This record gives sequence, structure tokens and C-alpha cells, in this order.
Amino acid sequence: MKTISIYDTTLRDGTQGEKVNFSAEEKIKIAKKLDSIGIHYIECGWPGSNPRDASFFELARKITFKHARLAAFGSTRKPNTRPEQDENLKALLLSEAPVVTIFGKSWDLHVEQVMSNTLEENLSMIYDSVAYLRSQGREVIYDAEHFFDGYKNNPDYATKTLRAAVSGGANVIVLCDTNGGTLPFELQDILTKIRSSIPVELGIHAHNDCGLAVANTLTAARAGVTMIQGTINGYGERCGNADLTSVIPNLQLKMGLRCLSEKNLRRLTELSRYVSEVANMAPYDGRPFVGNSAFAHKGGIHVSAIMKTPRAYEHIEPEVVGNIRRVLISDLCGKSNIDYKARELGIELGGNGFDSKRIAHEIKRLEHEGYQFDIAEGSFELLLKKFTGQFKPLFELESFRVTIEKDKGLPCRAYATVKIRVGDQEEITAAEGNGPVNALDNALRKALNKFFLVDLKKMHLIDFKVRVIDGRDGTSARVKVFIESRDQKGLWSTIGVSTDIIEASWEALEDSFQYKLSQTLASEESDEE
Repeated sequence: MKTISIYDTTLRDGTQGEKVNFSAEEKIKIAKKLDSIGIHYIECGWPGSNPRDASFFELARKITFKHARLAAFGSTRKPNTRPEQDENLKALLLSEAPVVTIFGKSWDLHVEQVMSNTLEENLSMIYDSVAYLRSQGREVIYDAEHFFDGYKNNPDYATKTLRAAVSGGANVIVLCDTNGGTLPFELQDILTKIRSSIPVELGIHAHNDCGLAVANTLTAARAGVTMIQGTINGYGERCGNADLTSVIPNLQLKMGLRCLSEKNLRRLTELSRYVSEVANMAPYDGRPFVGNSAFAHKGGIHVSAIMKTPRAYEHIEPEVVGNIRRVLISDLCGKSNIDYKARELGIELGGNGFDSKRIAHEIKRLEHEGYQFDIAEGSFELLLKKFTGQFKPLFELESFRVTIEKDKGLPCRAYATVKIRVGDQEEITAAEGNGPVNALDNALRKALNKFFLVDLKKMHLIDFKVRVIDGRDGTSARVKVFIESRDQKGLWSTIGVSTDIIEASWEALEDSFQYKLSQTLASEESDEE
């Protein structure tokens, strides 16, 4: 199997994306993760442009990377400047990165109209910079910026810029679709024309402004390119870069081009979510291969089919990229969905007269009222156990009261009193919070701590959403409240529905704690056995 070099630029080009920002320490964390999964090259930043990237390379010098070669990024020398006197090239060498990636201009429009330079001086800048860095013992990757636009405008000059880099000794020439406007058939045609005239390894760097970064990258690989540049989750300037979480499995599983070991490919979903977490960006559920919805099935006919043969509705096995199959419960589900979920959760059906057909009917009724169980699987599991007599609430609400005070010039203050029953005992607690739901959350935790030896401090509510079911009723409309919670072991979502937003919030909140306590107690009983 032919091997492709994966060059990750999340820590440089990815940070040019809107809302994406990493500290030097966060970059180190991600670089270690990328290295552990077997990425070949990690472009870590531009040490000549900002103190943060210079700090990163200082920290990186103390770390031994097992698989990846670190690359420092920068530009060719400035016009009419000797390379050994150029401050940018000095900074690249001071970084001590074993690989240096520099970009230069391929488009005569940029050379003459943006840089106010001459075409000949631009060629000298490319040659001199590459040759100097090679003389200093560095592996040099040359990024031909705007190459495809440049080639379409002036093919002869664009090709000359590549030859200047080759003459200087570049190890790899990377062709960049910097504006992201090239179509796959254009890219293939250009690669076919220039491939034979460039006697070094070629790479591709595609942007996603036409939604074609992945398609262009795969097209380039098919045309013989052997270095693939991209970012995890497609982070990058404007519409982003080629998403390596799509590129890698397509290359390896569909095109037979080896990128990672099979073991590391199974960690691709983990890597995607890790980078999202460090970037403080919500993971995109619909992301191919690694998204939470990538292998999610809702329609009853689909579920019935995958229970017999998964490939009827799945193009690969989700485990190959570290993802899982999910069967969703909604008003579109049939008894096959219920059977599948019950088996997945280890719940026996038939108790209390509730078989899969009757449960599917009840789910459809509840969803008609506004519930949405495909994104509230914690509530669904509790509901399934309640239907079949396999769940007894660990606590019951007797009453709650919420008050809100607002004084002129001061923020609102919320107070909650909660009375719950556990067995024959009752407990009343009060707490304040940033809003009524937070106050209820705090009061409930205090009450539960009196009865259960469970560390609820490790349970966090990480998302809270309110949706109006039918806005035609104005402020009296029914609402649904989603709460997403997590602890050190996992994530779960719950839902509440009511015409009163506080009651709906309580319902979702109560389900979240019932789920947490039941899972923890079941785990403890299993450990004792």
C-alpha cells in the first residue's frame, strides 16, 4: 500500500479561523496528541510573527516527539535582502525546528500588484531562501501560494516559481489553492500538465471556499501528490482548510493509500473531539466519519435493515474510525428502533405489558407533545426503564419554590427551596444561583448529598437550551428544555416539556440527576459483584 505523508497545520493555518485560538501550552497539548496518533508533520506556527509561537518552539525543544517532525512556518526573504540578513529566516532557524516551511508567490498578480515587486526578483527570493535554509541543514517544504490561480493566469511564470524552489533544493513542493476557488477537474488538469516537469515530491494545500477542499485534496492524491496538508476538523481562515478527519479515512479506506496505522485510525474520532475541546469549539455533529451523527439512524426502515446487515445503510464500519453506531428515537421510529436501543442498553422489554410496539406508540405520542428523544438519550433510557418496570426513582419531588429579586442598578438574584423524599425521609434545602435553574440545581445537589455517597461535584451541566414548540401562542407557548451534563466518565442529555419554562427545566434537571445516580449506583453494585 502506497504511503501518504500527512502534514497537519491546525496549529498555524487552523488558528487563522474565526474563534480559533490556542495558547502556547495548548499548542503543546495538541502537538503531543497529533504525534501520538502518528501524524508525520506538524506545522506549529510562525516564530517570526508573534511571541506565542516563539514561546511554543521554546517549550517544544524540551519534548521528544516519537513520530512527527515539527515544522516552523514563514515566508521567503524580503525583496533586495540577503537571506542571512533576513529577520524572518533568522527566526525560523532560531526555532530549531527540523523542518522549515516557507511560502512564496506563484501568481504574477500578487508579485506585481500586491507586493510591487518584479517577477525576476520574486524568483530570486524563492531560490535564495530555499537554498539558504537547505545550507543550514533544514528539510525545506516550499508552499507555492496561490499556485492554481497563478497558473490559470500565467502558466509559464507559475511553473518558473516552482522550478526556482526545485533549483534551491526544496525537498517538497506544495501546491496551494489559497483562495479555495479551484474546481477538481481544473486541479487535475493542471497537475497533469506540470507533474512531469517537477522532479521532487509534490504536496497539496486546499482551502474550502467552494466546499471542495476535501474533494480537491483527494483529486490531487489520485493524480500522484504524496504530501497532504490540512487541519483537524477543517479549522482555518474564512471557510477553513481541507479537513483531515475526512481526508485521512477517504485516502486509506476508499483509495488504498496508507496514512496511519489501523490502530491509530481508530483514534480519529477521539482526536477530533480532543481538538474541539481544547479549541473550546462545539463539535459539529454532522462532520463525516467522526461526527456524533455520522452513523446515527432514525428511520424505522433503516434501523430494521442495519440490524440485519449494517452495510445496507453504512459506507464503513464506524469502529474503524473510532466512532459508534447510534439509533435515534423519535416519532419516525418503529419497533426496530426500540428493539435495537433496548438491546444496546441491556433493557428487557415486555415488562408491565410494554413491548416494543407499544413503546414506539407512546414515544410518538410524547414527541407529538414536544419531547425529542433523539437528542435526549438520558431521558429516553429512564423512560424505557419506567415503562417496563425496571426503574424506581431514587428521589421524588415534594415541592419547589423559586423567587427572583431585582433591585435598581443590581443584577437579578435567584433563590430556590427544594423539598424531596427519599424512601421515608424528607429533606428541605435552599440555595441561591445565577438564575432560577442554577438555584434549583444548587438546592437539589445539597439535598441529594444528604442521602447519597456520590461526588456530585464531578457532575457538571455543560449546556442548557430552551426551544419554543409553537410560537403562535406567544408567551404562553409550550417550551422544551434540553440539558446536557457530563462527569469524568461520559455525557448525557435530558429533556423537559411544559408551558412553564421553570417546570420544563426542573423536569430535565431531575432526569439528569436520576440518570447520574442510577448509573453510579449500578456501577458500584457491579464492582462489588
